[in-house]
Amino acid sequence: MRFADAVEFALDSLRKRRLRTFLTASGVMIGIGALVSMISFGKGMQKNVSEAFKASGLFNTIMVMPAGAGIPLGDPDRPLRPPEKTARADAVLDEAAVAEISRLPGVRMAYPEVNFPALVSLEGEEEFRLVQVIPAAVLASGTAQVRWGRSYASDNEEGVIVSRTLLRRLGTSEPGAGVGKTLRITSVSVDFGQLAGLDLSTLFSGQKLPVAREGYDFPIVGVTDVNAFGGGPGALQSDVLIPPGTARRIKRLPFTSIWDLLRMRGGRLGYSAVSVKLESLADLERVASRVREMGFTTLALADQFEEITRAFYVMDMILAAVGMIAIVVAALGIVNTMVMSILERFREIGVMKAVGAGDKDVKRVFFFESGAIGLVGGAAGCALGWATSLVINRIVNLLLARQGMPHFDYFAFPLWIFLGAVAFSLLVSLVSGIYPARRAARVDPVVALRHD
Repeated sequence: MRFADAVEFALDSLRKRRLRTFLTASGVMIGIGALVSMISFGKGMQKNVSEAFKASGLFNTIMVMPAGAGIPLGDPDRPLRPPEKTARADAVLDEAAVAEISRLPGVRMAYPEVNFPALVSLEGEEEFRLVQVIPAAVLASGTAQVRWGRSYASDNEEGVIVSRTLLRRLGTSEPGAGVGKTLRITSVSVDFGQLAGLDLSTLFSGQKLPVAREGYDFPIVGVTDVNAFGGGPGALQSDVLIPPGTARRIKRLPFTSIWDLLRMRGGRLGYSAVSVKLESLADLERVASRVREMGFTTLALADQFEEITRAFYVMDMILAAVGMIAIVVAALGIVNTMVMSILERFREIGVMKAVGAGDKDVKRVFFFESGAIGLVGGAAGCALGWATSLVINRIVNLLLARQGMPHFDYFAFPLWIFLGAVAFSLLVSLVSGIYPARRAARVDPVVALRHD
């Protein structure tokens, strides 16, 4: 039997049983659609996280911390990176250390991570927030994307940048309408006038603390969007950004938590962390080694990226395993369809063998039938998975838009997903057709021709 004749026989048989063929191919389509959607979701999340980190320059950033410092991750008793043996206990991460780090070859800029708690208010609405001190040069490098208004032009400009989320919580739903409004920042500082004659027992009982509240008004010059995948060393961590020069004029406590006091060395407080922006990723190890020689510990997101990638691989496998359940069900449907086809075409198979068709020819016909079901079902499943993912993505974005979240594509569709899905569907269908094809080939033509 010629190849073209086998294809014609197979397609003609599928056309005669259109409903059964449609239902079987629909099972394959649903299975492949589920598989495509789940894998594309995993790839979309990985793509969004990686692009967000690259856009913010986190891969080219080193976080420098005092000796013995560590950033907890999950278990607070286990630091993300243990202190290096070269760290000196007397090293203080102060202005002089920051200046020395800035002069290292390969360092583009270095700035301290400074945050202070404050009460922020706008038109009568109030929220407690951490105000983050960010140099203008850092914003100009693309660390934060100001969607409405502009970034502050210098480190001494009287202006602040706020997030879209904070504006919504303060009663301003339109981000652009917040530009130009006045934001009041109320900080807490030590009131030295209350220290005279202060009873220590009263002080330590917390009944009368020598603190005062100071309010400062700043115009909002820009509004940033929300980074749904933000986080990590060197990333923006606050809803309020202020220039360093302007922040120095705000009276505030020199620490944000008791941990800052425990880091003191010889009465000097220093910074809790310093972000170091590199010229390129190739400078990372050289700069990190030099900083450790200065007596500080370092943390680089690039060092942890392999673990992040491994976590995404695990997630992809879990999603693929869930999608495989539908594929197994579809494969059983193909086997059932082909076995039923053998019983219905028992006499037809006998005629084929009587006129000279061999066992291989009969197997080829049934393989073509199962392969055609898998090919059509796989192609339709890719279209179904793509369309379903787009609908889900749109619904999720509409819901999150009400919470002030930006639009994101939570699914990614590289070409290999579609090609791999169709190839996998074809492979599964061919494997499912092995038993029916072998059973059809074993049909005795004499018995088949006598079959009524």
